[in-house]
Amino acid sequence: MLSTIGIRAEDKNQWERRAPLTPDHVRELVEYHNLSVVVQPSHLRVFPDRDYAEVGAVMNPDLSRCEVILGVKEIPTELLAEERRYVYFSHTIKGQAGNMPMLRRLMELGCTLIDYEVVRDHKGRRLIFFGRHAGYAGMIDSLWALGQRLLWEGFRTPLAEVRLAHQYSSLDEATSHIARLGDRIRHSGMPTGRRPLVVAFTGSGNVTQGAMEVFDRLPMVEIDADELLHLDEDRDRSRNLIFKVVLSRDQRFERVSGGGFDADEYDRHPDRYRSALTPLLPHISMLINGLYWAPGFPALVTREQVRELWAEEEQPKLRVIGDITCDVEGSIEINVRATDPGDPVYVWDPASGQGRSGVEGRGPVVMAVDNLPCELPVEASEHFGDSLLRFVPPLARCDWRAPLDALGLPPALHDAIILHQGRLTPDFEYLQEYL
Repeated sequence: MLSTIGIRAEDKNQWERRAPLTPDHVRELVEYHNLSVVVQPSHLRVFPDRDYAEVGAVMNPDLSRCEVILGVKEIPTELLAEERRYVYFSHTIKGQAGNMPMLRRLMELGCTLIDYEVVRDHKGRRLIFFGRHAGYAGMIDSLWALGQRLLWEGFRTPLAEVRLAHQYSSLDEATSHIARLGDRIRHSGMPTGRRPLVVAFTGSGNVTQGAMEVFDRLPMVEIDADELLHLDEDRDRSRNLIFKVVLSRDQRFERVSGGGFDADEYDRHPDRYRSALTPLLPHISMLINGLYWAPGFPALVTREQVRELWAEEEQPKLRVIGDITCDVEGSIEINVRATDPGDPVYVWDPASGQGRSGVEGRGPVVMAVDNLPCELPVEASEHFGDSLLRFVPPLARCDWRAPLDALGLPPALHDAIILHQGRLTPDFEYLQEYL
């Protein structure tokens, strides 16, 4: 017997308008896989309720008859039901303290939890993700922040006309607008004293790739990190271009005891390494951070590095840090709190160590929106649902009363089960210490 699939209404905040499956995806499940799909009504979701109803979904605020419930973001503890199978981004695999009560409640209720974040192929590549759209929105918001910061300093540039990602009707509109602003930069350049403008990127995954797709709509030229140190002195470089540098791991981190960088050692003993950005940060206008970070690994940008910059100059070159991955006090130590699309940035004060909303004041602007893809809800949901769709029929066919090893799920889904029938699975038993 096939399980009924439920799609919950997202309730993390007013900005969360995404869905794990669009009406087109539901149509395919109903018509071609003969599945029963129940959708919770939502006045926030970017896809109207009527569109789901028209393709055969049952609209019902009560998902109690659904054996498998799909969501996007964390589910409030009080809304969890007994012995359900939940599939969503639980944000628990790093032992995040704020979500441990939710994980414990799932255990108490005897639930099964599958997390999209760990649905991977045999090469370890994520199969269901919003990462590229986080990069798109994060880059747009960071360009907005840079334009607004320069404007506050008295320098009007074409970047001052960039809007926040959620203020565009679509990703196409955003990228087309940024390309037009790029044409103006190519013709008129950036203000004297604020060039060369340098944007540095970290990370090599979908987040960074998405960010660079947006950034590359601007007139830019890519340079190596060693060129960065002498760029200010190079009078032959065009001043009507923005310079892009992609920092590799051996340029981001160095062995504390000296001797360069060894990738295998870094992965096994991250405590032996520290940030190598100290000589580079004074030459970077905006840093876009898209690297994966976990507790125990060194910070990419430390509080001390930023304090030293502001101790040497009243206004260093560094204006904005776009922390797209948004691990609070993680790889970017001065990311002291997550933000939302309505209040996306703050200035980190080197003296107090506090963040003040907006772009004004002494210190770098930090963009730290923690659910960036929600700013592009249509495109993000379509892309996400395209990758999720093939896994839904196996979820519906599964006999969830069976033991873990007898569920018969595809390996990518089986290995993403954090809890089964209320118990941590072997690969995730390490979470017990965080509970």
